[in-house]
Amino acid sequence: VQLVESGGGLVQPGGSLRLSCAASGFTFSSYVMRWYRQAPGKERELVAHISRAGGIIDYADSVKSRFTISRDNVKNTVYLQMNSLKPEDTAVYYCNALVGLAVYWGQGTQVTVSS
Repeated sequence: VQLVESGGGLVQPGGSLRLSCAASGFTFSSYVMRWYRQAPGKERELVAHISRAGGIIDYADSVKSRFTISRDNVKNTVYLQMNSLKPEDTAVYYCNALVGLAVYWGQGTQVTVSS
């Protein structure tokens, strides 16, 4: 199983970024996918999750109405569109999959929101 995130970077407050997570090594369409983030000195927190076919989605209260999670089961990729970014969104963002009894993480992508 491999998860590879991309799309992070430095953005000004109010800006947007789109993160991608390319998955391989498992039947992507059969598993719920999640995005987490971890800010310096803080615990890793769940940002959003999406069901296998994309019909069930939920977000952390802190990102509702600003972030959108989606997936492409043909491209084996999950996305996180982040709009109206705030300095408190600064963190390393990870995608996550629970495959059987094993939890898999990507290497993470850094998002920095600063003027």
